[in-house]
Amino acid sequence: MTSTKSLLTRSVNQLPLFLGLVLLWMLLWGNFSWLNVLTGAIFAAVVSTVFYLPAVQLSGRLNLWRLAVYFARLVFDIVRASVQVASLALAPNYKASNAIEAIHLRTRSDLILTWVAVSTSIVPGSIVVDIDRMDSTLYLHVLNVKTIEELERFRKSVLDTERRIVLAIGSKEDVARLLSADEAVAAATTEDHGQQGGTLS
Repeated sequence: MTSTKSLLTRSVNQLPLFLGLVLLWMLLWGNFSWLNVLTGAIFAAVVSTVFYLPAVQLSGRLNLWRLAVYFARLVFDIVRASVQVASLALAPNYKASNAIEAIHLRTRSDLILTWVAVSTSIVPGSIVVDIDRMDSTLYLHVLNVKTIEELERFRKSVLDTERRIVLAIGSKEDVARLLSADEAVAAATTEDHGQQGGTLS
């Protein structure tokens, strides 16, 4: 009985990775058909069996409204970035100016880390080149960045994606950690503004 329950728990924990691999397979082919679903399922089963994949613990929490907001924003980002990348490809005087940026996420969930990595990679113009799972850090190659401000803007967009995912499917601990990190950043920003105001006066 215990082994059956353990097997069921392990299967449920592996389900997000399995479905993620199927989705990734269909995104790579760019065609959502029953044949791609079938071949994606076979591909995911082979990868899950042959290669070691750490079990992902589900949060047991789902906010449908936040999930809809996440998907709506993801579609918007894909369309907008596609137009931007296409305009760069057609620009006659375009000079490549790319960067590798390390972005430290505020959560420690493997599930959230996976969602953020996939969500960022499927938006044209950026791709994950490495992941530090122990430190929850993504290393991303970013297209067409020329200033520190643009890098900071991209970093904020990734953290905003993380926020939307955490609020949609993250555990209570993930949400608490996220809000705590936001409060720390807000306090530091307020302190900096206060020091600048004192200097200017």
